[in-house]
Amino acid sequence: MNDFVIKTKRIGLRKYRPTDLESFAAINADSRVMEFFPEFAKLSPAEAEDVMERMNARIDLQGFGFWAAENLDDNQLMGFIGMQQVPYETEFTPAVEIGWRLAVDYWGKGMATEGAEACLSYAFGELKLKQIVSFTTPLNERSIRVMQRLGMTQRGSFDHPLIPEGHLLRKHVWYCLESADY
Repeated sequence: MNDFVIKTKRIGLRKYRPTDLESFAAINADSRVMEFFPEFAKLSPAEAEDVMERMNARIDLQGFGFWAAENLDDNQLMGFIGMQQVPYETEFTPAVEIGWRLAVDYWGKGMATEGAEACLSYAFGELKLKQIVSFTTPLNERSIRVMQRLGMTQRGSFDHPLIPEGHLLRKHVWYCLESADY
């Protein structure tokens, strides 16, 4: 079934299917993948299914979201890549963020960058957005490198409102790319 919203050479981005649940739950249960996501760690299969349903609902509502990222070589779910409205207040909101979360098997292969580049093209071309932000803990060097490869520049830091005070991962850096610079 080809229901891709965005397609690159190696990746198809689409809504989630019920058949994605096992892979999605496994990705989100992997401590290496979730190292920098304490607010979502240890999702049960039922919670993972709920997250997939909420992501699909956001896609339906906004016309974009954190899409399921499918490897076109083997049609396996790799994780997600996409964009969403930042769902809380910070110094840079309202804003649309770009983000990714991939299974470890896909790390270091340029998949996050490839998918995110296609999302930027969609955001600035189809959606006519003026800017995109991305953020992570300063400890997440892999994601910071992806942001930099995308041409994003660091604009500041903030305390993530969903992470408790005193938590090692509360401090985040945020990056931005303006459509005029794309």
